[in-house]
Amino acid sequence: MTKKEKVAFVEQKLTELYPTISIPLDHEDAYTLLVAVLLSAQCTDKKVNEITPLLFAKARTPQQMVMLSVGEIQDIIRPCGLSPMKSKGIHGLSKIILEEHDGQVPKDMAALERMPGVGHKTASVVMSQAFGVPAFPVDTHIHRLAYRWTLSTGKNVERTEADLKRLFPEDTWNALHLRIIFYGREHCPAKGHDPRKCPICSVIGRKELFA
Repeated sequence: MTKKEKVAFVEQKLTELYPTISIPLDHEDAYTLLVAVLLSAQCTDKKVNEITPLLFAKARTPQQMVMLSVGEIQDIIRPCGLSPMKSKGIHGLSKIILEEHDGQVPKDMAALERMPGVGHKTASVVMSQAFGVPAFPVDTHIHRLAYRWTLSTGKNVERTEADLKRLFPEDTWNALHLRIIFYGREHCPAKGHDPRKCPICSVIGRKELFA
């Protein structure tokens, strides 16, 4: 199967399995999504969705968030892990949004990436899911599956993102990255994976998966 045929197969199969998609992190606007995505680093979406209502009950806007101390934020988000770093990031980015962006989350990748606690993946998620700007955030699921499906070399997430952006049409990126995440969780986990039963790996999976 050629690379072009593999791409078409993946897109068709994922659309069949997930015809409708929803954003896994609960949020109300760009700001609450930004905070939720920051919290999701090395934490499950389920846990983040349990914690954000507690945090947003105290502060759901940057104006309200800067009124809390870093320690108060940390006490609330502690179950998400990495709370010292994440609490400083949330407080710091809230201050920047107020001081540099008139209280609004900027619709700009570079501006987002300059904020504390916000890396390229977090900025990409916000651009994609809050603003509808084509982006391809690559998490561990997407990185793993792109390699298994021989769509990328697997050297690093930056290379995987570049490869997928080159292979798939731009207007599919926002939905496709979510579909791959859902597929990875349901059909193609890191451990205990049987490629022969995997709807996609069984067709285009790397040969070493079957060794």
